[in-house]
This record gives sequence, C-alpha cells and structure tokens, in this order.
Amino acid sequence: MKKILLVCAVILGFAFTASAQDSEKAEFKFNEEKHDFGKIPQGTPVTTVFEFTNIGTEPLILTDVRPTCGCTIADFTKTPVKKGDKGSIKITYNAAVAAPFNKVIVVTSNAKTPQKNLNIVGEVIAKPVTSTK
Repeated sequence: MKKILLVCAVILGFAFTASAQDSEKAEFKFNEEKHDFGKIPQGTPVTTVFEFTNIGTEPLILTDVRPTCGCTIADFTKTPVKKGDKGSIKITYNAAVAAPFNKVIVVTSNAKTPQKNLNIVGEVIAKPVTSTK
C-alpha cells in the first residue's frame, strides 16, 4: 500500500513540475489573427502586418512562418522576442486571380502553443477590360 502511495505521489510531482514549466514558456498575443483586405483590384499586391507581444516569461523564437500557397509571401521577426516585447509578421498577397480568397499562414515557434494559424481574406476584383481601337 505504501508503495502505491509513493508511486502516485511521484507521478503527481512530475505532473505539477511539467505544468509549471509550461507556464514559463513563451506565448504570443496577436493584435489580430484574421485580416480582411476587403475588395482589392486584380494585379495589385496587398500587405498587412500582424503584430504580437510575448506574454510568456521565456524569449519567443519564431522558427517558421509558412503561407499555404505560393501567392503569399511572409517576412517575420527573426530575433528572439523578450518578455513584454513586440514582434511582427508581414504578409504580402499577390492578387493575381479575380476571386474571393481565404489564405492560412502557419506560424511555428517555441511558444506554449507551438503552431498558430493566421488568416487573410478578401475578394480580388477583375480589372475592367479596356478596348484598344
């Protein structure tokens, strides 16, 4: 009986230690996680910046920011973001095809939530056809 209690106590100790370590990890808080460009003209690239703050205690390191299609380019803060500091992820969408769009950008980091999805949405409006006579 004592052995069972000892084993249970050890397991609970590991569980509390693991949860305490999670609370010390880095974590982001974004100003927005979805950006709506609204209606944009075809052939005109558009850009937005997702800003975030590290609300954890450890430095936040973005290891990858990967758009899910080739029509979107990402540039992001490459240096560690200390507790309370801000970083940014700049997204440029090439509005080549006239159609509504909803694109996902996958952010990978050392945060408590290691993968975060950002979204950009909008509608690309076709350029008016000009006649040449």
